[in-house]
Amino acid sequence: MSKDTPCIAVCMIDPKTKLCFGCGRTLPEIARWHAMERSERLTVMTLLPARMAEAGLQPLAGSKA
Repeated sequence: MSKDTPCIAVCMIDPKTKLCFGCGRTLPEIARWHAMERSERLTVMTLLPARMAEAGLQPLAGSKA
């Protein structure tokens, strides 16, 4: 995967938090990821670890998020 994406190819949405178990993004973020400016993608990526921790989700093995 590109260094400009947190995707680890584990694409499953948690029904409770609406976040991807693999990367922590929402479906709308995933859907428009490639249309976002690079700076916006990087900003979202910096928020993902805290977002997942707040939601009680553990990054899966191999996750960069």
